[in-house]
Amino acid sequence: MAIRFDAGEVITAMVTPFDAKREIDFNKAEELTRHLIEHGSDSILVAGTTGEGPTLTHEEEFELLSTIKRANENKAKIIMNAGSNCTQTAVRSAKWAEKEEVDAILSVVPYYNKPSQSGMIAHFSAIAESTSLPVIIYNIPGRTGVNILPETVAKLADKYENIIGIKQSYGDMDFITEMKMRCPEGFSIYSGDDSLTLPMLSLGAHGVISVASHIFGTEMKSMIRNYKTGDIKAALNMHRKLYPAFKKLFMAPNPVPVKAALDHLGIIKDYVRRPLVELSADEKEELFKVIDRYTLD
Repeated sequence: MAIRFDAGEVITAMVTPFDAKREIDFNKAEELTRHLIEHGSDSILVAGTTGEGPTLTHEEEFELLSTIKRANENKAKIIMNAGSNCTQTAVRSAKWAEKEEVDAILSVVPYYNKPSQSGMIAHFSAIAESTSLPVIIYNIPGRTGVNILPETVAKLADKYENIIGIKQSYGDMDFITEMKMRCPEGFSIYSGDDSLTLPMLSLGAHGVISVASHIFGTEMKSMIRNYKTGDIKAALNMHRKLYPAFKKLFMAPNPVPVKAALDHLGIIKDYVRRPLVELSADEKEELFKVIDRYTLD
């Protein structure tokens, strides 16, 4: 039985704002945190892939987390990225996150090493045993090169009550069904792709860990609420309306397009750290046509 922890239905994988020197713009991080909370975010994920966590130092992560917690004022849950392809590093990150009193951690399936299912069990077991924090597994085979199977997730969820959910960035709907059938009551499945949120909800997913919620947070929240309260037509209409924007926000490596969109809307600048590069002028024109069309009042 998973421990009782509800991160809500819309978790925003928050971008990390940078200035022209590509240093963290902490003032903009505060402003963005407040913006997200005011526009539908139940939780904020700090320093994930969308937050360009792979290019942040530990010192930057600490200051960024402190900044977001201060701006948050306990209005939303704070989830910290604590994943690594090194189990010892992931364990240290989990312990650090607990010391910093975040609400939960997200930990990715080990990438590049390509562990077996037994290796994944050993990896996540070490993390779960190292902390009392709720742990959300992050499965994204397109980036990691491996896919954690439903039976592996179920074994971990059955054994560790603090393994409470999964972010599933993999469009196999049979996997969602199998996880719902195998995992304990209360285990939460989150869509890791905005465009898959509604299909996954129909199979029992709880919500989304979102990129589009930077722009369409209120609308994402409305779509999920409508679905869960039985207004399927309204949920489907919102999904269809936002679908072109969902796709355009991944026209280049994440978070390049969403940062460009946020810049277009005057919220933050679009600077990203290398090896990522900003969108070209032609790409921006293509993206902004969709954002201008689908930005809702």
